[in-house]
Amino acid sequence: MECSETLSTQSTDALHTVSFVIPHKGRETMLIATLESIAALEQTGFAVDVIIVTKNTAPLTIPDDLQAQLTLNILQSPDTVTISAQRNQGVASSQATYLAFIDADIELASNWLQILFSDLHKDNRVLVSAHQQAPSNAFILEHIRTSLSNVELDTNVTFLPGRNLFLRRSHCDMVGGFPEHLATCEDYYFSQSLSQIGPCFYTSSTAYIHLGEDKILHEMYRKEIWRGQSNIASLKGRKVPLREVPSFVIPLYLVVTFSLAVLCLISAVLTSLTLPLILGCCALVGFLIPFWAYCVRLIRLVPQCVSWWDVVKFYSVYFPARAIGTIRGSFYSITTDSHA
Repeated sequence: MECSETLSTQSTDALHTVSFVIPHKGRETMLIATLESIAALEQTGFAVDVIIVTKNTAPLTIPDDLQAQLTLNILQSPDTVTISAQRNQGVASSQATYLAFIDADIELASNWLQILFSDLHKDNRVLVSAHQQAPSNAFILEHIRTSLSNVELDTNVTFLPGRNLFLRRSHCDMVGGFPEHLATCEDYYFSQSLSQIGPCFYTSSTAYIHLGEDKILHEMYRKEIWRGQSNIASLKGRKVPLREVPSFVIPLYLVVTFSLAVLCLISAVLTSLTLPLILGCCALVGFLIPFWAYCVRLIRLVPQCVSWWDVVKFYSVYFPARAIGTIRGSFYSITTDSHA
């Protein structure tokens, strides 16, 4: 493992090389905002290059002044490959010692690189990530998603979201890069593989804003169906922590118990029989207890602008979408979607 280093001792001829690897498809405006935040980073002590792996067939229209500020390498990728394959393609073209995996729709804080480099070189860490920050004009749904993303801060974790990751190139190679057979949940697989080597740290010392965060429930519903499609596939080839099991089981459980409750209660009304009524009430209780527990947990995390009704609506959409995605991914091939 490399020894701790401080930027203040680095000479100008011994810069730390860092490649920012960005998988991209569509939404070019957000990509440009992401690149602008990279250009605005405090880069003293670093030699930074940016590798964009895009699925766009038309050439990217990046402003000339932004191109002048960045060392850019734009690679083309087939539309059929996964996000993991795009990231791995970017790594293969990099010669840097450090890698920064970021999505094409995030805005990094100006101290992001300096803080994460420093954090990486503490306590034998192998992977670090900044916490999510809601924009000043955030929608209610953005506040909810941001709060869920920041449940555990300033601690070692077994999973880090793939939107912003910083690590050594050697450790990325050690785990074989990202799993190209997964269209989603690839960050679960990748970060857990790295956690077997050493600590993965989620810090509150620096932040990013997810420009492409879901803003309305309909948008989230569609995306969660897509995100859930690799739930089952992501279980293969890795040891699943006990704390991760509910994320796979609860959505399916809640959909089944709620459906059963509705069917039984309708049957009881139509037939006036006692048994369907008892079964329906039991199923309803079985649904309400975990559903309410999730709502109570979330309301304690979100800012005051988020109401109980907002939380109930969120989970009423989130859980069915996840269940549908999990079921769909078990029977059908997973399509690639716009990631950024």
